[in-house]
This record gives sequence, C-alpha cells and structure tokens, in this order.
Amino acid sequence: MSGGVTGRRRTAGRRGNALLEMAIVALPLFGLLFSIVDFGLAIFIRSTLQHSVREGVRFAVTYGTTGGKCQDASIAEKVQESAMGFLAGSDGAAKIKVRYFAVDENNPGQFTEFGAGAGNAPGNIVEVAVEGYQYKWLAPIYWSADPLNINVRSADRMEGLGAGGAPPCR
Repeated sequence: MSGGVTGRRRTAGRRGNALLEMAIVALPLFGLLFSIVDFGLAIFIRSTLQHSVREGVRFAVTYGTTGGKCQDASIAEKVQESAMGFLAGSDGAAKIKVRYFAVDENNPGQFTEFGAGAGNAPGNIVEVAVEGYQYKWLAPIYWSADPLNINVRSADRMEGLGAGGAPPCR
C-alpha cells in the first residue's frame, strides 16, 4: 500500500512540472505567433494601399470622372473603393493626395509641381499617394509601441486627349 501512495505523489509533482514547462514554452511561442500575424497584417495593408494608388493612377491617366465630380475627387473616390475599407470615411480621404508635375524641358530629370486648378494636361505626370496612414500594432512590444507610418505612391504620364478635347476640371 505504501508504494501506491508514493507513486501518486510522483505523478502529482510531474503534472505541476508539465504545467510550468508549458507556460515557459507557450509565452514565447504566442509572442512569436502574434508577431508573425502582426507583421503579415502590416505588409498586407501596405500592399493593398499600393494597389489602390495604382488603380487611382490608371483611372487618372484616362481623364476619368465619376458622378459629376472633378478629376481629383474622382481619383480619390477610386482609390478609396479599391482600398478594402482601410481608407474609409473622411479621415481616409484626407490621406489621399493627387499631384501633377511638368517635366522641365531644360533639365529632363527635374519636375515642377502644379498648384491647384491646373496640371492635368496631356504629357504631364500624375502622382497619386497615400500619406500618413498609421498602422497600430496588435501586440505592441517595447520597441514597437509607436504606430507604423505607411506611405505609398504611384505615378504615370497623362495620355493625350484626342482632337479638340479639353481636360476635365481638377
């Protein structure tokens, strides 16, 4: 009989060790898993925003407009539509920038930015960007407590308008 009691005590001690060992292994394992998911989500958001600004540039070079809006507002709407909800609402729209540049004929590598109301003429460069999008980490660690700032941009040359065409309002 005494051998059975000693055997029970040994297994009870082993169960406690197993629980402690599981806790020691599980904490770093979960930290690693959360980090992988967190970095993967940040890369997914950046990739989605990059795709959406490319769609905006494709729409811009054809002088497209939607719903009676001017070109810049239509481009921003197109970017929001293809951003999978990451740029929803007025906060998201404020992060979308549309700029037009002219190539300096004297210095081919230099560009001049147009102000508001001009610039969407054939041959100019259109740039669509998302600036200042902040991704807040799911599991912030001491070195990653600050949000990740994501900035993406895409640019292309405006197409010709055809005979007698005029660019839409900006």
